[in-house]
Amino acid sequence: MTVHQVLLLLLLWMWLPHPCHTEMLFRRTPDLRPKSFGGRASGNDGKAIHRQKRGWMWNQFFLLEEYTGSDYQYVGKLHSDQDKGDGSLKYILSGDGAGTLFIIDEKTGDIHATRRIDREEKAFYTLRAQAINRRTLRPVEPESEFVIKIHDINDNEPTFPEEIYTASVPEMSVVGTSVVQVTATDADDPSYGNSARVIYSILQGQPYFSVEPETGIIRTALPNMNRENREQYQVVIQAKDMGGQMGGLSGTTTVNITLTDVNDNPPRFAQSTIHLRIPESSPVGTAVGSVKATDADIGKNADVEYRIIDGDGTDMFDIVTQEDTQEGIITVRKPLDYETRRLYTLKVEAENTHVDPRFYYLGPFKDTTIVKISVEDVDEPPVFSRSSYLFEVHEDIELGTIIGTVMARDPDSAASPIRFSLDRHTDLDRIFNIHSGNGSIYTSKPLDREISQWHNLSVIAAEINNPKDTTRVPVYVRILDVNDNAPQFAVFYDTFVCENARAGQLIQTISAVDKDDPLGGQKFFFSLAAVNPNFTVQDNEDNTARILTRRNGFSRHEISTYLLPVVISDNDYPIQSSTGTLTIRVCACDSRGNMQSCSAEALLLPAGLSTGALVAILLCILILLVIVVLFAALKRQRKKEPLILSKEDIRDNIVSYNDEGGGEEDTQAFDIGTLRNPAAIEDKKLRRDIIPETLFVPRRTPSAPDNTDVRDFINQRLKEHDTDPSAPPYDSLATYAYEGNDSIAESLSSLESGTTEGDQNYDYLREWGPRFNKLAEMYGGGESDKDTS
Repeated sequence: MTVHQVLLLLLLWMWLPHPCHTEMLFRRTPDLRPKSFGGRASGNDGKAIHRQKRGWMWNQFFLLEEYTGSDYQYVGKLHSDQDKGDGSLKYILSGDGAGTLFIIDEKTGDIHATRRIDREEKAFYTLRAQAINRRTLRPVEPESEFVIKIHDINDNEPTFPEEIYTASVPEMSVVGTSVVQVTATDADDPSYGNSARVIYSILQGQPYFSVEPETGIIRTALPNMNRENREQYQVVIQAKDMGGQMGGLSGTTTVNITLTDVNDNPPRFAQSTIHLRIPESSPVGTAVGSVKATDADIGKNADVEYRIIDGDGTDMFDIVTQEDTQEGIITVRKPLDYETRRLYTLKVEAENTHVDPRFYYLGPFKDTTIVKISVEDVDEPPVFSRSSYLFEVHEDIELGTIIGTVMARDPDSAASPIRFSLDRHTDLDRIFNIHSGNGSIYTSKPLDREISQWHNLSVIAAEINNPKDTTRVPVYVRILDVNDNAPQFAVFYDTFVCENARAGQLIQTISAVDKDDPLGGQKFFFSLAAVNPNFTVQDNEDNTARILTRRNGFSRHEISTYLLPVVISDNDYPIQSSTGTLTIRVCACDSRGNMQSCSAEALLLPAGLSTGALVAILLCILILLVIVVLFAALKRQRKKEPLILSKEDIRDNIVSYNDEGGGEEDTQAFDIGTLRNPAAIEDKKLRRDIIPETLFVPRRTPSAPDNTDVRDFINQRLKEHDTDPSAPPYDSLATYAYEGNDSIAESLSSLESGTTEGDQNYDYLREWGPRFNKLAEMYGGGESDKDTS
């Protein structure tokens, strides 16, 4: 506790009545009047007045908070006028904190507080007191309430609800502009003394801001505070109780104040003149460059709009404001030409879009700069005199005729010569060609309008000095028509005349077509190539004609078909004509002229047989013929073919045996089980060079036992084949009885059989030449030695 707080407590102790001298008296006023009269009195109006009997007389107790003594703090004393001091009365205390916080001496009525009390927790306590007879335990006084009020001391400093405040105020605000209000609270009793009276002061933030002592409102203290110079400020506010007097408690808070932006700065260009360059080949819409005016403001206060207000390039260039970067993008408005103009000058203005009228006095919120744009020379491709060309030519022109000429020039100042060529992808048939020097297009193949009426060519122009720099132009060639095609029948006509036709009867209406397309339209004329006694042609003069009969009656038995050549001519120059032949069949018709039959063979068929029936009969005959042919083919396949078809067809079976075996000790030379396998009989196959006349089912032969002799086994199989009608008569039986060199019976092969001297004569080997002399000596010489011995 500070010295100031101790002095303050002493002053309060002196001003207030001491609690030790506080006494609550319980007195009963004696009633000297008889009961019949007691308590009644007459007023001026004659009404009886009842006087209430006062049983308790008491005052309010006061207790100082935050008592720090070692003994219980004395609160006050309860006393009844019935108390004679002989200890016959007993004082009882009840209510808030009775028995715990507050205790009473039941004999003397003294009340004490058992612990230190904080007024901020509870400002007063309501208790009830009663005096009773200790012996009878009956109350001698009615129970009554009294209040113990806690006197406040300055033990709580002012506190702010927030440690840090955030506030803002527009820049350039006038002095005294309210920024924010801060409020501190003090837990002490505001109704007692100055413990809760708070005064505000500024500890940090001067001379820019000030605070009202009573309200805590922070205001600006300097004029024209500029955000561009300083944006953030930190202000420390102190709240002190006791009315700000010495010894009061205090608390502080921090207020961060930001100056918000206002549009008090105009845009400014960094340079008075800006130079830009652009190639002359840049297309329309190409960005030339950008200009930017800086503004010290932020947000919408820094928004700038650019425009071209003067200069000799106002019609050649545009400027667009880029919102995200606040730049002015200059773009090409019209095509540029270095040879026409090489330098343009623009005057560009930048102006704020949001202007605050309060700051008009600071000057116009706009700025200008000069932009000079230089056009750079580029090697431009050739330029054709037209964007496209259209040439018309008749289809009958001679080869090599020039149909038109394209023209191109080099737009550069150097004026390089131009070379022309055709894009062959647009002239795959190579019908046209072009002179590379002068651009004349001529024909290299005959033209035919009826094949292609239009030809869409693409001509390429390139500078000789720079062949890679090219330009294309479309050339449309229209082929004009020439009457070079004769008219023909429009369709194929299947014409017939009835046997009972009359003279002058219409049998066919014909028309014609022509591939040509004359300007006045098609006009055809029809006539006969020669006078025909049977038919005539009548031209309808509408590009159609009628074929009429010239006599009565026709006989298909005599002449079944007539050929009528008709000449068709057009009306263009030169006149073209052709002859088309009508094939007119003679048919049997009914009385109404409906065709029934046109073939001469139909006369021989029964009268009641229809065409459908004839077709059905023919199909049946055809099916029967196919069945007969199939049976004949199957029968030929079943016939036996001869073993030897010709003298050259000799089928020799050569079996090579080059394994002499190992005799009885050779267990892998031959497996007799193969002969005894019954499956061999089931899998028996006939010779493929003979087709047996009758196929027999193979007979299943029981398997031979393992102990059967090989000779018996072979004889049994031979007998079965001899009696088998399906077996061929030329069976080949190969018997192998060779047991090897180690066998007692030795080899049975004929290779080691003895031969006579005359059987083998090798003298002829000497006649074969010197290469066979050694072989002749080995064999022939050996025999000679044997003969001489």
